[in-house]
Amino acid sequence: MAAGEISRRAVLTGCAATGAAAILGFGSVSRAAAQSRLSPEEALKTLMDGNARFRTARMTSFQDDLRLLKQKTAEKQEPFAAVLSCADSRVPVEIVFDQSIGHVFVTRVAGNVATAEVIGSLEYGVAVLGTRLIMVLGHGACGAVSATIAAKEVPGQISTLYRYIRPAVERAGSDVEAVTRANAQIQARVLRESPVIAGAIGQGRLKVVAAYYELATGTITLLG
Repeated sequence: MAAGEISRRAVLTGCAATGAAAILGFGSVSRAAAQSRLSPEEALKTLMDGNARFRTARMTSFQDDLRLLKQKTAEKQEPFAAVLSCADSRVPVEIVFDQSIGHVFVTRVAGNVATAEVIGSLEYGVAVLGTRLIMVLGHGACGAVSATIAAKEVPGQISTLYRYIRPAVERAGSDVEAVTRANAQIQARVLRESPVIAGAIGQGRLKVVAAYYELATGTITLLG
């Protein structure tokens, strides 16, 4: 294993353990109990059923939005699933899964990479909000993936994303779609290394999956 990978794993494990202690110390925050009563398998089915409604123009979530606001969702959130998605504007997570306010805990960052901050956010979703599923969602024509493959000089902090996506390039080569799929799988694996997330998986309370969103068709495919 490369020294950089060892260093990254050590940092992530340390951050995860520290984050878990901080999260579980929030005595004023109670674990969610409504949507999160779903099993991990039911949570996954709910997301995929929503994507089927999105693809066939039979969406229902917008009808629920105002009703949920009236039920005071501003006071609490009870998401049954969390999604780590790219920041790309063509991937509006709640819409493509046809989910309404308070149903999905979404973290978005270019390249859908599992940085320490993202891991901490998802640990919060698991430990405090009771999410039953984490999905890492890659998508077609991902600019972050293309930039990592090209490895050209870029302005500002953009190149800081490269180190997270580089393992996928090393695995899948120069094809953008293949690298995007590999990246989603690798980021899902990184999340499973978090003690908080691994503990929930071991207890049967959580599933972590990788998926790919096709921009032209709106179809989301689970990755093995």
